[in-house]
Amino acid sequence: MRFAEIQGNEGVKRALAGMVDAGKVPHAILFHEDDGCGAVPMCIAFLQYLWCPNRGQGGEQLSLLDEPAEDALPDSCGVCPACNKISKLIHPDVHFVYPVTGGSLIPSSAKPTSLSYVKQWRELVLANPFFTERDLNEALGIEGKSSLISVADAREILGRLAFQSLEGGWRAVVVYLPEKMNADAANRLLKSIEEPPERTLFLLVTHAPEKVLPTIASRCQHIRLVPVRRPDAAPGEDEAEELELMGSLLESVTGKDLSAALEAGEAIAALPSRERIKDFLKYASRTLRNVFLVQQGLTEIAGASEEEMALARRFAPQLKRSFARTILPQLDRGAMLVDRNVNAKIVLCDLVNKMFVL
Repeated sequence: MRFAEIQGNEGVKRALAGMVDAGKVPHAILFHEDDGCGAVPMCIAFLQYLWCPNRGQGGEQLSLLDEPAEDALPDSCGVCPACNKISKLIHPDVHFVYPVTGGSLIPSSAKPTSLSYVKQWRELVLANPFFTERDLNEALGIEGKSSLISVADAREILGRLAFQSLEGGWRAVVVYLPEKMNADAANRLLKSIEEPPERTLFLLVTHAPEKVLPTIASRCQHIRLVPVRRPDAAPGEDEAEELELMGSLLESVTGKDLSAALEAGEAIAALPSRERIKDFLKYASRTLRNVFLVQQGLTEIAGASEEEMALARRFAPQLKRSFARTILPQLDRGAMLVDRNVNAKIVLCDLVNKMFVL
């Protein structure tokens, strides 16, 4: 995975390449992305650039006599052994950690860690680098279950970092969704993130930076990725349904039609699985973010589809400027309650009522 293969966030790519070129790579970086918006491929491209011995403008190594193009983006070569290993997720000094739980793909007696599912992780990332959290759960066979990064994962990573790098250079740990680390795991990793061994890099990818343990988040350099749709992505049935449901909900709320608002809440609660309901609540959060950006005149950083922006522009004039800021925590709380198996109808009825009153 090279920077050139990732659409958008050109400023982030140049900043990451600049860190490497200047020899000022921070020991820990926290990437904040919307679900499925490319932070994992950005991490892979960054690591590929860090390891590549032939990096340069546009991925071509420049001689001292070459004049770099002004708009050329620094990139890895993509063909050297280091690039090849990292792009295939088989480099021995790059480790991945992600939330797991017991599932149908591993023996029920085994204590699951990220290493238990490394085959499924590689297959998913290589097939779809812009995967979502739900895609990951489906690939690991743990959909419908609560996953986490356990102390066993932390212990495993610390054990690997206790040894020298196998190829005599950098070592990197990519943590996907650090907000899902339990307290014991987070505290075990804290010391290594705060004072890592020499030439050791932690890359954390979060969808909810406010949920990351503050002592970990405070020791990372934060980078926000602007949401960008995958180049080959097209709106699917789920997305079209979410768009329709969100439109109905906001229309009934702004139209002061409580009966219609409750009907919209029941339709959301009737989605076929808890994962779908949680996905809708995430979608609702993104929609209200877009509404807020429209209200602030900042649509250029929204990174949303035309359909999503049309919805945001439609309701932005009708909603208070404080609406998004007030409701976003309620959407997050609703997703947490659904994840904990609280009755979805009760959760959605309460949420719709709060939106209506506001």
